[in-house]
Amino acid sequence: MHLVNLAALTSILLPTRELSDEPPLAIDCPTRQIGQYERAEMRIHTGDSIRSSNAFDPAEFDLGIDVTTPGGTVLRIPAFFCQEYERKERRGDRDRRVWLYPVGTGVWKARFTPTEVGTHTIIARSVSPHGVMVSSQVTVRCVPSQQKGFVRVSKSDRRYFEFTNGQPFFPIGQNLAFIGASQHVRFDNVEDFFEKLASNGANYLRIWTCCHDWALAIEAPQSGWTRSWTSDSPVVPVPDGPPGSAERCVALAARRDAPCRFSPCHPVAVRPSTAYALRGALRRDGNPSVRVAFTGYDNDVSLSESAGQQWQPFEIRFETGADQLWMDAISFIVAGSGSAWLKDLSLREAAGGPELLGEADVSRPQRGHYNPIDCHMLDQIVAAAARHGIYLQLCLIARDLYMRDLKDPESPAYEQAIRDAQRLLRYAVARWGYSPQVVTWEYFNENDPGLPTDRFYGELGTYLETIDVYRHLRATSTWHPSPRDWKHPQLDVADLHFYLRPEKNRRFEDEVEAAVGQAALLREHAPGKPALISEFGLADLQWRATSEMRDSNSLADFHNGLWASALSGASGTAMFWWWERLDQKNAYPHYRPLSSFLADIPWTTARLQRIDAACQSDNPLRLVGLQNNRQAYFWLFDPRASFESTVIRQTTVESIRGATVEIRGMEPGSYAIQWWDTWQGGMIRQQLLTIDGGVPRVDVPEFQRDVACKILPAQ
Repeated sequence: MHLVNLAALTSILLPTRELSDEPPLAIDCPTRQIGQYERAEMRIHTGDSIRSSNAFDPAEFDLGIDVTTPGGTVLRIPAFFCQEYERKERRGDRDRRVWLYPVGTGVWKARFTPTEVGTHTIIARSVSPHGVMVSSQVTVRCVPSQQKGFVRVSKSDRRYFEFTNGQPFFPIGQNLAFIGASQHVRFDNVEDFFEKLASNGANYLRIWTCCHDWALAIEAPQSGWTRSWTSDSPVVPVPDGPPGSAERCVALAARRDAPCRFSPCHPVAVRPSTAYALRGALRRDGNPSVRVAFTGYDNDVSLSESAGQQWQPFEIRFETGADQLWMDAISFIVAGSGSAWLKDLSLREAAGGPELLGEADVSRPQRGHYNPIDCHMLDQIVAAAARHGIYLQLCLIARDLYMRDLKDPESPAYEQAIRDAQRLLRYAVARWGYSPQVVTWEYFNENDPGLPTDRFYGELGTYLETIDVYRHLRATSTWHPSPRDWKHPQLDVADLHFYLRPEKNRRFEDEVEAAVGQAALLREHAPGKPALISEFGLADLQWRATSEMRDSNSLADFHNGLWASALSGASGTAMFWWWERLDQKNAYPHYRPLSSFLADIPWTTARLQRIDAACQSDNPLRLVGLQNNRQAYFWLFDPRASFESTVIRQTTVESIRGATVEIRGMEPGSYAIQWWDTWQGGMIRQQLLTIDGGVPRVDVPEFQRDVACKILPAQ
């Protein structure tokens, strides 16, 4: 835990007087007793003190809670501003099954997970340019629970993970990167995926929260006027605006041949039989007419003839239908000569209430605003992960919003990128850092490995050490191997992405050799930290799923890659990318045999090393495994069972008979040999082995494709 010297902090930054002309802060904490490693959520009432502030910028208003633990440590945990939603499930409409309607105009919350049993005392504290406010205190009592705690780098063996309680954690899982209304994994069905994974023994997922506008995106310029994959945007600088102004508007006349449509990334929920007001401002050059069309309305907007080139506000009042739950796209059609521009488009209930068209704001900065619906979705995803025992690697930062500014570590742009990324991390820590399900903050997906990012990662890492009292792990990824990043002292996990592609000079014969080779590369450059192959799979030359992957029901590549990576010396299984294919072909049962086999391996205490063994067989076999002088865990694989061999070359895989394995480095003694079925799961044969010197030879039972083995001291 991090001990904060609050007196020193406030005396350096701000005057320490309490504000006499502001209402005091107040904490509403309905839960006063919780289990260890469980969440306490509280609402912080701030009165009118921050209505003019940027709620996402702690430089304007820094709000958090000070938690005094039973041991006397003071923890400073940031609070966060969020929009609450009313939620309804709408079955039968694929893209709009979850109806989310904003409630109120936003609230401040704090989330705290006690790691120490006993009574915790909590106050809220705000810091602003005006001074400091402190609330009265509340207490929360923490009682023992069965929770295992947060995932850490193991204290016993820093190559692996463990929970706070010391129990080893070995990630078994895949990517589930894109979650969104137009994706295979949607907000309404994501928990179904968690259930299928968890019920088959998987425990780990890598999820993007940085998808711009096609899926979950915390910080991304989501806009109802354009999309990130198109270059045709109607958003332009305001006509006759001052030089350098950031104010923007929508050029309607630029779309004269077709309507200019406002079509947001998230469908806009409305209440049935409710009066609404659509407002905005129009400007004309010449004498065009502007028609607005949406569900239940299709008319010209009335404009004063004398308005000329001035912005003229408009308001359209309408009532939704008795069964209407969604606001369809709003179309603006220009007719006649001249040009027209639109700004300040807004939709609220006629009686007042929250803004429903946040994506209409064309002047919103790209960095520093956190999309409220996406944040709410991530709340639900993290909560669902907890229900199913799934742990998460969250990819946070939208690469393309930052990468251009990371070229020169001495430049103002680089400095600003650090400040903006720190602000995003602060929000993530405040909102989701409470959760033991969140294992890793992954900064980027596949950043440019040639950029000078050492300072960036160093300052972000130092910042997290001051604000993240739970010490979540830190990682990043690049589009080519980056040993420099793997060795960075403030990146806790070495991360690698790799795909087998049908290149002319293929580097690997099959997915097994690829997984083992990439694990060896990670271990060469990161021998003393956790290392994961966090993207893996087959791909064509355009980095897409191959036709054979789509057309064949075979999951040989998936099965083989899982087993090879698990026993390769990596800190978890290779995480396959093609989650839609895995779901459609029901790959989940492949996790169960592996999970059962790995369950009792003492990852953090056995000091396992790459196995020193050789296999004799009439057919060449691959042997992948780990051992110490009293234990061995290995997997035998017939290369004829690779995806390329069985699916593309149509090779027949016959049974292997008469194979033997010699294992060196085992102490003399009596051992139990367990042979495991890697497809159906469970032990298929058990035998005794006595080692009294020399190199023991183990007979391999007849198998087809692959088989796994454990050698353990006899009981």
